[in-house]
Amino acid sequence: MKNSRKRIPVKLFPVLFAGLFCLACQTLQRDIEYTSLDESAVADITELESRMVPLDNVFTRQDLASLRRRIGDLEKKALQDSIYKAQLAAWSGRLFLLEGKNNEAGKQLLLSEQLDPGNVQAMVLAARLEQDPRKRLVLIAAYPESGASGELQIEQGRTLIALQRYAEAVAAFDSAFIRLASREVYRETYQPVRDQAWELRDTGSIENRTTEILLRPSLSWRDIIELTVTETDLLRFLTAGRDWPAVELFNRLLERSFIPLNQDVAVTEWGTRTKPSQNDQVFRSGAAWYLWHLLAENRADRGLLTRYSSRYAARGGQSPVPDLPLVSPYFDSILGCVEREIMSLPDGRNFIPGETIRGAAFLGMLKKIAP
Repeated sequence: MKNSRKRIPVKLFPVLFAGLFCLACQTLQRDIEYTSLDESAVADITELESRMVPLDNVFTRQDLASLRRRIGDLEKKALQDSIYKAQLAAWSGRLFLLEGKNNEAGKQLLLSEQLDPGNVQAMVLAARLEQDPRKRLVLIAAYPESGASGELQIEQGRTLIALQRYAEAVAAFDSAFIRLASREVYRETYQPVRDQAWELRDTGSIENRTTEILLRPSLSWRDIIELTVTETDLLRFLTAGRDWPAVELFNRLLERSFIPLNQDVAVTEWGTRTKPSQNDQVFRSGAAWYLWHLLAENRADRGLLTRYSSRYAARGGQSPVPDLPLVSPYFDSILGCVEREIMSLPDGRNFIPGETIRGAAFLGMLKKIAP
């Protein structure tokens, strides 16, 4: 019997070899960069990376002081390897930036480039020293390594966010995460930033005040009202196009029950309590109430406000959402928002009404009910 396996044409071998060689080069790029370093030196650099990268999210003075001492100790080592020293200089420069010492960071950049021309961490430091995000993006793109370096793609993502080019930022982060898959500190640090960019991807360029609200991890009633006015016409029934201050809008919305007196879904009656403030934090329950009442008003269908409770009461059944009592004043608002996919069940089962709501996520909900 003849062998049924297809032969690969000989002329294709150079093509296949080139492709595999490029993939290997990208995969082993970091290993090649450290070929002259012993295990102890590689461990030192890896430790600095694991401690430095998370500081892009949050840090304290104690964090900076501790790292500065550690870098000082490493600089005193007897190692004379230029790659090792170049890496230390680049990370030291990055730390100087966090310390607000840009001149010192610039000196470390020059040192790192002299010791090991073309090393990626020096490129990252150079990008961060450029204050203008447009120039920074051009600088990053000019590096031959920009298309293959996960670290530089992280910088691209951060810069694209600064330029409000959110969809491109998502693509840059996703590509970086693939290339940096073995170094979890990058995904752990920048995944929340990437997810925020995903939520903002359809907003385009917007006013600075709105951007500030969208980037917040939680919102107040004032924030919610400002987003509604600036990004939709959903409050036009109330303002008739007039420019009212947020506090005036808040009071009028409160009077007309668009803002609940209490955000606890477990209550069966509002009862008496201190009047809500425009600065109160909004939870998912309050957001659902507000959104559903806006939808009912803009659709001129007040029946939406009792549609689900009437239906389920007539059936004598149980609430389909475990953490939403059938007798809750929020039943119609939450069930309506979930059924129409304005809001979701975060774990696929519960609504989690006491959780805060992010700015970008809330704008997405507003857009779903906007006419």
